[in-house]
Amino acid sequence: MARVLFLTQVLPHPLNSGAKIRAYYVLRQLARTHDVTLVSFVREDDDAASVAHLASFCSAVHPVPMQRSLLRDGRALVKSLLTGMPVVIARDEIGRMRAVLRGLLAEAPFDVVHADQTSMVQYALYARERARQEPKLVLDAHNALYRVPERMARHERNVLRRALYRREARALKGYEAAAYARFDHIVFVTEIDRATLFHPQPSTSNPCPERSRRVQPATSVIPICVDPEDKPVVKRCANPRAVMHLGTMFWPPNVEGVIWFAREVWPRVVDRVPDAHFVIIGKHPPDAVRQLPDGVRSVYVTGYVQDPEPYLAETAVFVVPLRAGGGMRVKIVDAWCWGVPVVSTSIGAEGIAFEDGGTILIADQPEALADAVVRVLEDPALGQRLRDGGRRCVEERYDWRRVYGEWDEVYNGLTQGRKDKRRNARAQGCKDARRGRG
Repeated sequence: MARVLFLTQVLPHPLNSGAKIRAYYVLRQLARTHDVTLVSFVREDDDAASVAHLASFCSAVHPVPMQRSLLRDGRALVKSLLTGMPVVIARDEIGRMRAVLRGLLAEAPFDVVHADQTSMVQYALYARERARQEPKLVLDAHNALYRVPERMARHERNVLRRALYRREARALKGYEAAAYARFDHIVFVTEIDRATLFHPQPSTSNPCPERSRRVQPATSVIPICVDPEDKPVVKRCANPRAVMHLGTMFWPPNVEGVIWFAREVWPRVVDRVPDAHFVIIGKHPPDAVRQLPDGVRSVYVTGYVQDPEPYLAETAVFVVPLRAGGGMRVKIVDAWCWGVPVVSTSIGAEGIAFEDGGTILIADQPEALADAVVRVLEDPALGQRLRDGGRRCVEERYDWRRVYGEWDEVYNGLTQGRKDKRRNARAQGCKDARRGRG
């Protein structure tokens, strides 16, 4: 059993976002065999019940208030411009988090420090620096983060914002390359992201001396998984007409994708299926999303809903119109769990094992995406095939109880050397004691 210090940027409960779902089930898996202390940033809407739930299987939970404001964002931008640090990293420099870590590290040593997402890299490195006994470092990267602003820049029309996205992408790419090299093991959720940041070593027929001299950390690919038992298939109403997007509306790729779909794709759908309606569900929608119903027919913006099941019961198509992002979209896995047919762009479904036409429909251009949505709306047999195929895929490939044993392999590899060292130290102590008696 290892003592694990688990660091998260979002409190991993309730399970209402992909990042929370990932961290939650990894925590559940590690807590089976390890002593896990969770230190997590918390927001105003995080409640004591969620902290108590996490404490039911973690040894301890330490919430740290996340401080966000326009002033802090401005300071982060200035620091980024002066130092080259990514804005999203500078923005999350919170002194209280460092103070909590100092206190915990002063009490007892940890065998492993586990950083959940790139935003917690700085704190994992800080913990190693402050530790009396150097811990192993694990990073659950979730994605190659620099690809998010890089892709956002491709579709941004505002010249200044496009330049800022490109600058942030360059800063993040450099930050990730330098910081990741200091970890002992990095876990990605898709092979695409691992290949993006860690290319295979060159063959002897085409050597690259600069790369071959670089020491790379061990890496693994473990997908984001869910609990199908906790998400039964939703009983749908007869002849559902809703097309739904469900996702946090403060994440820029979701906002950009939804606006693009509403303006460029949805009018083509509703012209052909007049009784269809587009429902956008997600926390903190910006004004650009809230105002969509004013200019686009049959669009409804709900904001956050605690229980999406009534909406899912009326949903014919779950749409994922992303044109930027990294990692994998848990919203697709969730929709498969619920038994809702999914239509997505290629980027939206990136990194997920899917069968186009069997578990999902994929299209990238407005006309093709509209055609895919209309096909599902008008063909119940196709919808049923996608429902059945998606649910089967989750049960076979994305059930955490089946897959997350791979985390045990990661940790066994990290802690075995430490166990051997302790065993050797004990043996040496016995030898010294015998010599002393002699």
